[in-house]
Amino acid sequence: MRKYTARMILSSGLLASSLVALVAYAVVAGAPESAARTLRGALVAAWLAHAVAIVIDVAGVGAAAPGARFGFAPALSATVWMVVSVYAVESRFVPLPGARRVLAGVAMAAVLLAAVYPGEFRPHAGTAWAPLHWVLGLASYGLFGAAVLHALLLDERERRLRRKLAPSDGGAPALPLLRLEKLTFNFVGAGFVLLTAAIALGVLFADPWRWDHKAVFSVLGWGTFAALLAGRHVAGWRGRRATRWLYVGALLLLLAYVGSRFVLEVLLRRTAAG
Repeated sequence: MRKYTARMILSSGLLASSLVALVAYAVVAGAPESAARTLRGALVAAWLAHAVAIVIDVAGVGAAAPGARFGFAPALSATVWMVVSVYAVESRFVPLPGARRVLAGVAMAAVLLAAVYPGEFRPHAGTAWAPLHWVLGLASYGLFGAAVLHALLLDERERRLRRKLAPSDGGAPALPLLRLEKLTFNFVGAGFVLLTAAIALGVLFADPWRWDHKAVFSVLGWGTFAALLAGRHVAGWRGRRATRWLYVGALLLLLAYVGSRFVLEVLLRRTAAG
């Protein structure tokens, strides 16, 4: 009876916070630019409700034993939430026209996916360093996600410049191209530092270390970002060449945890530690 009540608390809290986040993100996606106050309020509400949904899910609120729940959907949801956090702060200081609707749509998909696939309950972390490893890994995912968002804006702006088209932002002031490019690679650099630390912790403290799909794709992603940063600083890579490397690195990282866990949890319907 106690386990059933705990599951009900978890599912009802997750459902309620997910619904609030979905409605608020829908407002963010659909409201016109002129409704600035409505947009700000909806974004704050979506951000808070999304955070509550992640905490309820990952912390295992209502679970019968201490531990954490994790899987591909909560990891993806947490990554998108961090990108939304970056956008919420950055959009107050610099204009990011064109990002709002895309990001709100992606966030809605992530919230819905996490509600359907809430993750696997894990009663222990394995090692004392495992939580820090997870946090660093997720933070790097978020920073690379923010970099991808900025790179998409950068590519779209460059395409319109080449075609001599007007900005597609309805007259909103656009962030200068060079500043947008600098922001993109600031996020790449910060994400690379955190990813390096996460991989180092995994290698040093995993018991035992395994060259599984997650490890292989993570190292391949790390190598791609290392080559991108080296190419930018040494050879001056810019434009499409640089953003293509960024997209490939982000895809490899996505496959590292989210992709491998998706195959296990959804396609193969299996659970696995770590």
